[in-house]
Amino acid sequence: MRILISLAALLLSVILLQLSSGGLGPLDALSGFELNFTTAQIGLLGSAHFVGFFIGCWWAPRLLGTVGHSRAFAAFAATGAIGLLAHMLIIDPTAWAVMRIATGLCVAGCYTVIEAWLQAKVTNQTRGRTMGAYRAVDMGASLASQLMISVLTPASYVSYNILALLCCATLIPLALTKSRPPETPKAPRLRPMLAVRNSPLAAAGVVVAALSGASFRMVGPIYGTAVGLKIDQIAYFLAAFVLGGALAQIPIGWLADKYDRRKVLIWLSVAAVMSCLATILIGGYSTTASFLTALFFGMTTFPIFSVAAAHAHDFVQTNERVELSAALMFYYALGAIASPLLASFLINHFGPSALFALIASGHVFLIIFGLSRMRVRPTRTGRTPYVYSPRTSFIIGRLLKRMRDKR
Repeated sequence: MRILISLAALLLSVILLQLSSGGLGPLDALSGFELNFTTAQIGLLGSAHFVGFFIGCWWAPRLLGTVGHSRAFAAFAATGAIGLLAHMLIIDPTAWAVMRIATGLCVAGCYTVIEAWLQAKVTNQTRGRTMGAYRAVDMGASLASQLMISVLTPASYVSYNILALLCCATLIPLALTKSRPPETPKAPRLRPMLAVRNSPLAAAGVVVAALSGASFRMVGPIYGTAVGLKIDQIAYFLAAFVLGGALAQIPIGWLADKYDRRKVLIWLSVAAVMSCLATILIGGYSTTASFLTALFFGMTTFPIFSVAAAHAHDFVQTNERVELSAALMFYYALGAIASPLLASFLINHFGPSALFALIASGHVFLIIFGLSRMRVRPTRTGRTPYVYSPRTSFIIGRLLKRMRDKR
């Protein structure tokens, strides 16, 4: 309990940051729909967010070394607030895309500061409890942020102002904390080929995870609107996805530690294809069916990143774990940048079901590639523990490194 109290300021900042940033994607999609943006333009907004996110992941550790934690956090939070407030000042999809780059930069930068601070405060004895609390807070706030859509009016200055106020409020806990800022962490080298060289399947897995998660969260509201869901129902539709992912973590983690992780990835993708087909066939018939298929979809797709990451870490040395985590985040960012734009293009030409046809195609590829990789080399007998891996910043690899080293 004492460690949680000491980290209360950081965890509160996580909650406020998630509420602000997590609600923006769906709100932008619904607002764009209300303002007669094209489907492709709405998809561009989601892709722009991850462009900013990737820039922030790469740049934030370097900025920490220049100005320190508190100033860097303030700069990133201010950038995000500006991006939020400017939405209703300029009604233009290209301008909104620039604003989404700013908010993506804010998310990556703020998480980098928070996780660097956490890394400096935890010990080997408190790491497990701290990361458990961090994951619970992050997931819970992510779930709540999707539900916020039910009370935020699309294309309204008030709605964006509320999100901007939450973004500004993230500054308060860290500004008032009495804890001294930690030493600046060394920025991990970005070596994308490290992931491909050690586990091509893991690199493919995180790209498919990005295809599933980013396209659903950024373009899912368009699908929900097309099948007749109201705004509050779209909020529950998106929340069901996050809830399904949260519920799946423990059983999938147990399976990933007990069985060949390649088989777990393959069977998750098989289940993901089934969930996509179920959504296409019955998802639009009733709100209950939509919620259940979204829950099933979250359960089958959300854990794929963490299983792929665990599989990749089975093949690297301890001193390569941080750089491997950064490399996997790099591939996730690439997939997340491309998928909303591609999904929106397909929806525009083939209808709302094309979103899940695209995601199913990605998982079919992962099944085939996973089966081919199983013929190349045997599984590792000495494996790292399964760890739920948040997609937050390049610094997260430092927090999870010692947890993966446990046998």
